[in-house]
Amino acid sequence: MKSVIVIPTYEEDYTLPIILDAVLSLDAGFHVLVVDDNSPDGTGEIAEGYASRHPEIRVHHRPGKLGMGSAYRDGFEIVMADGADVILEMDADLSHNPKFLPALRDRIGPDADLVLGSRYIHGVRVENWPFRRLMLSRFANAYVNKVTGMPMEVASDSTSGFRAYRREVLEAIDLRTVQSNGYSFQVEMTVRAWRLGFNVREIPITFEEHYLSSSKISRSIVWEAIWRTPLLRFTTPRGRREAETSGEVEADRIPR
Repeated sequence: MKSVIVIPTYEEDYTLPIILDAVLSLDAGFHVLVVDDNSPDGTGEIAEGYASRHPEIRVHHRPGKLGMGSAYRDGFEIVMADGADVILEMDADLSHNPKFLPALRDRIGPDADLVLGSRYIHGVRVENWPFRRLMLSRFANAYVNKVTGMPMEVASDSTSGFRAYRREVLEAIDLRTVQSNGYSFQVEMTVRAWRLGFNVREIPITFEEHYLSSSKISRSIVWEAIWRTPLLRFTTPRGRREAETSGEVEADRIPR
């Protein structure tokens, strides 16, 4: 299977080379698409330098800072058109350790269509986070489960941006209809996959807040997550599995 990692970037000239060197050192057959939003610090040019030396790395340049959700939508469409079977995503700020990439990809299988890198199964695995940030993250995930009806057993960390999709999941979701653009993008994608009847699984990862990282969470991003999450319960399509758990049966489950 062709496995492609989509990495959105904006002003990550220090951290992107570390990420790309680490991915290349895995020697695990990964391809990479860097989606750069015209970073003023030259991140896009750094990515182009890697692409010129490594054919498995490609770069997609966008005209400006258009948001994480749209970066992933564009990136997913590009790599699927290029024949990707498994599509992975990760941040470029060193919070996601590339060493977990093979485990995310290899967990995709007959019983796993979307695999989340979870900070909250088998204990809490975060490093260098202040207590307030940890509590905000835990509350956000509990809020998602409560409001959308998605069981914690399905996804304890639906806000995680470190994950792997089978391409059929992205095809069934129809990326053109995904509205979220901030961190609620991760929530919307998880809820949609679950409601369509795909198998969502989690593996434990360690989230590392690095001294070179800078938080991209703003008030507008938090607000978007708050108001969009309740809408997902009523506006996302349902498949047979969720209908069965709610006592209903629908005959129009997305073909697999």
